[in-house]
Parts: sequence; structure tokens; C-alpha cells
Amino acid sequence: MIIGLVCYPTFGGSGVVATELGLELAKRGHEIHFITYNQPVRLDLLGNKVHFHEVNVPEYPLFHYQPYELALSSKLVDTVKLHKIEVLHVHYAIPHAYAAYMAKKMLQEEGIHLPIVTTLHGTDITLVGSHPFYKPAVSFSINKSDAVTAVSESLREDTFRLFDIKNEINVITNFIDIDKYKFSFTDCQRGMMAPDDEKIITHISNLRPVKRIRDVIKIFYNIQKEVPAKLMLIGEGPDKEPAEKLCQELGILDKVVFFGRSNEIDKILCFTDLFLLPSETESFGLAALEAMASGVPVISSNTGGIPEVNVHGITGFLSDVGDVEDMSKNAIHILSDEARLKQFKNNAKERSYLFDLHNIVPQYEKLYEETIAKRPKV
Repeated sequence: MIIGLVCYPTFGGSGVVATELGLELAKRGHEIHFITYNQPVRLDLLGNKVHFHEVNVPEYPLFHYQPYELALSSKLVDTVKLHKIEVLHVHYAIPHAYAAYMAKKMLQEEGIHLPIVTTLHGTDITLVGSHPFYKPAVSFSINKSDAVTAVSESLREDTFRLFDIKNEINVITNFIDIDKYKFSFTDCQRGMMAPDDEKIITHISNLRPVKRIRDVIKIFYNIQKEVPAKLMLIGEGPDKEPAEKLCQELGILDKVVFFGRSNEIDKILCFTDLFLLPSETESFGLAALEAMASGVPVISSNTGGIPEVNVHGITGFLSDVGDVEDMSKNAIHILSDEARLKQFKNNAKERSYLFDLHNIVPQYEKLYEETIAKRPKV
């Protein structure tokens, strides 16, 4: 198949998943065309099966905000015609599905029928999409897609609850490449982060309010009172500075390492003993899955799609959003017994195999084939 992929080319989960999907599809023999405004951050392999087409948005003094959707839809038309793309897979309802539908209508004028598969990732539904300004456009884009997927059952239910959706929504979960989590790092590298007698606690996010970074700090504060530990905070965002101030107020600034954006996440997770994800909401919880693939148990909130990944009492523990005391108690319970910690680590690793890309990507292939087969015969 010749497949077009539209995504945000950033560090966010949707862009990462879309990029990994495209690379795996290329390995399976499909021709992949990424169409977006920058080369995706994890797209480091371009060749005869993987191509990147940049969307340029020309500056024009009439527009206060440059019309990206218009530029994208025009680029889609040109790329589909030039490379004979058979199916277009867009990640995020707005603006991508909206622009894809406009491209589809333009192509129909020339007798080209382009199937559109839309994947919903979360923010496009629960945050941006539910805003009254965007709600009609989101409903329209989803209903006009030829096939729709959501990354969790929770997100699927939220979509039907928040919008007037006539289309079916298939759940195809996020995934990871398990082979990338087979590490061979040495203990001396661990020693660069923490002494042998200290547990390593980790949190990775874009440090936005929805991630509840203050809760991360408070949970760690309670942990380190009972168990010698260090906290690794990975990411950049608006709550980084307030987090540093809270650490200073609590007297634990020397026990917290602020990495910012890091290219060594795999190394940090390899030596991590516990992962914290107390988010206000998560459509799936990809960061938790990546931790589990590294054999790290997870202490998390029970919101959104997280319970579909983190199994209470098996791979970690779930608590109500904001229940810092319960999360702290559960964390200490895991960390205070080496045999128990080892069992939770093994369980987390085992659970992650369910989400290996070799189990998930074929579901997308099947959906593409079914969607292409429904095209009008020319």
C-alpha cells in the first residue's frame, strides 16, 4: 500500500506513535509519505520506502494567523496526485482530519477517491475539541472520516459522550517497540544518577498542569522520608519553575534532578525503580507503558485510559486523582521490600508485551485494506 501519514512532528505522544507506525509499516513493505510542517522528531530514516513532504505556510500580511489548514489541504492534494497515495491516515481530528476532508473533496473533482483514516489521541477530544469554538468542526471531521480509531476504550467513550458521532470508532491502542527496550547498560552508569542504596523514581512529561507535577513532588517527598531515593524529572514545560520552588520549600532540591528534554530516556528508565504518573487525565498513558517496557512499576491516577495499561496491584497501583497520600503509601509498599519490587518489575515488563507493535500494527494494516476496498470503483 501507498500510505500518507499526517501528524504533529513534535515530542508529544501522538507524533511519536505516528512516526513509529510509519517506520514499522515501511519495514513491512509499504510506501510511507509523512506530510507535515517539520520532519517528525523520531523520523531519522528516510529512503525508498519512507518520504517526508514539508507543508510550507507562506507569510501574507492579510492574515493575523497563517492558515495552516489551507496549506495542508493543498499539499495533501498535490502529494496524493504525485505519489498515487491510496489511503491517508491523519492523527488528531483538528486540524488534520478537517484539512484531509477538504483535500478529499478537491480530489473528487478530479475523479480521485481518497479514503481517510482518523486516529483520535486525546487532547483533540477532551481539551481542544470540546471547546464550543471547535466542537462542530471536530464532530464534522470525525463523521466524514472513512474510518476512525481511538487509542483507548476510555477515549472512545469520551468521544461519544462529548460529540454527536454517527461513525463507528475502533479502539487500536498505542504501542511500543519492545525490542528497543533490551538494554545493556552497566551499574557504573547507574551510579552517575544515584548511590546503590537509593531508589530511583522517575517522571516524564511536558510538565503541564494536567500532569500534576506538584503531586509528583509531594509523593516523592513522602517516599524519601521512608526510603532513600532520588527523583528524576524529565521534560520541559510551564510547571518546571514552580516544581523547583516546591522542591526548595520542602528541602529536597538536592534529591531531585531536572533533566529537561533528554535523549537518554532509555538509560534513565533502565535504572528506574518506580514511575510516577498522577495526571489529571491521560487518554492512554504512553509514558507509563514505556516505563513498564523497561521493567518499571507505575504509581498512577485511575483516570482516562491509564487503567487499561497499568493493572492495579499487579504492575503498580491506581489511586484517585489528587490522592497523594494513597499514591505515597502504595509507592512505599512496593519499594520497601526487594522481593516485592522485583515481582512488580517482572509483572510490568510482562504486561508491556501486549502492546508490542507486532501485535498492534497489523490492526492498522487490516483497517487500511478494508477502507481502501470500500472506495468507489472508477
